Amino acid sequence: MIADMPSGFLLCLLLLQQAAAPPPIDGVWEGQVSTFSGKVTIRLHVKTAPDGKLEMKMDVPEQGAAGIPVPVAAFESGVLKWEIPAIKALYEGKLTGGGKEFEGTFTQIAPQPLNLKKLDKPPAGPNRPQEPKPPFPYLVEDVVFPSVAEGVKLAGTLTIPAGGGRRPGVILITGSGPQDRDEQLMGHKPFLVLADHLSRRGFVVLRYDDRGFGKSTGQFATATSTDFSRDAEGALNYLLTRPEADPKRIGFAGHSEGGLVAPMVAARRADVAFLVLMAGTGVPGKDVVIEQGKRIMKASGLSSETIEANAATQRKIFEILAAESDPETAHKRIAEVLKGLPNAEAQTRAATTPWFREFAFLDPAPILEKVKCPVLAINGELDLQVLPDQNLPAIESALAKGGNRNVKILRLPGLNHLFQTAKTGTPAEYGQIEETMAPVALEAISSWLGVTAGLEKAR
Repeated sequence: MIADMPSGFLLCLLLLQQAAAPPPIDGVWEGQVSTFSGKVTIRLHVKTAPDGKLEMKMDVPEQGAAGIPVPVAAFESGVLKWEIPAIKALYEGKLTGGGKEFEGTFTQIAPQPLNLKKLDKPPAGPNRPQEPKPPFPYLVEDVVFPSVAEGVKLAGTLTIPAGGGRRPGVILITGSGPQDRDEQLMGHKPFLVLADHLSRRGFVVLRYDDRGFGKSTGQFATATSTDFSRDAEGALNYLLTRPEADPKRIGFAGHSEGGLVAPMVAARRADVAFLVLMAGTGVPGKDVVIEQGKRIMKASGLSSETIEANAATQRKIFEILAAESDPETAHKRIAEVLKGLPNAEAQTRAATTPWFREFAFLDPAPILEKVKCPVLAINGELDLQVLPDQNLPAIESALAKGGNRNVKILRLPGLNHLFQTAKTGTPAEYGQIEETMAPVALEAISSWLGVTAGLEKAR
């Protein structure tokens, strides 16, 4: 089974090429394998180079992965083999069906059938009807600005309503993992849709590539949430210089980890006018991760024994991180805990990054207590990554403890972590849903912002 993560695991497939005149295998092949979140598609794009070697790229549509280079390929005596050492994955299949199908076995943890069928024509891209298309009723400008952190320059897009005058400004902050200014994932561009919606409602909107990603400079791999808050503060400083933005009406809308980063800036800057926390965390990351794992695995049909075993492993990892400040020692101890599990080395590396260590033990409550500006905290009821029943009460309590009374808490029925209309809320659904962001979520955010920033009257 292919392990699932919110951001998706990338499979690298190794195809082997036949030396003697085989039937042509150029084209697009696909089949499905099972995961604990349901079936996922493996799609191979195969082309024979002039030197006879196979050039391949792979998509896993349900996990938002596309165009992944496949470095090694071979096809011999009608048999296709691929191997992925990093995730202990193997495949062997025989060409049948008049050259239209490979019948074979995929193994990762346990063997399972995987038949790859040749498509008559390349599949159409995912339908994303909400993605805005030009011409736009607002100005679009590519911008570059410095982070508060030294040596980091951030590249982004500014959308400016037509008509002139100073407008309220919203800065969008992405969730965890390296993401571009559109927060692109699973074939969706949530921040493109949100920025378009807000600028049509009269807001100047700034969105930007994460440091070290897209056109932004800096190092992402060694950065923490605190570092990202310095980048967000740089975005605030930049927007304050723009004549189109009203300096007294500039705030943040942060999604997931962005909902942690935004309060970090507001806690130290009195000139932040408002915050929208979209599936933001209210408890330490270690608690978020453990409950996230339980809920996703339960929704995916796994047994209670498997769920508790996974939670116990996670607790051991957090205990090690708390006890071992030395990264090498922590790495060795965590590697021993994960020994024999799929992707053990990759998971060990992820658990010992500076970002994960800070996220695990950073308590948002003391930060939220210092936030004095108006706050909208919004979650989908089907969010299985940042659970509303775990995080929204904690956010509300911390803000109240700090004396902030200008707070609105919203739980939106039927919406998942990306604020899509969903059935189960599992990450496996994200790429399968055509909707990028539910209109009810867009309206809830823009209406609250409109009233808070003085663009609209309260309804």
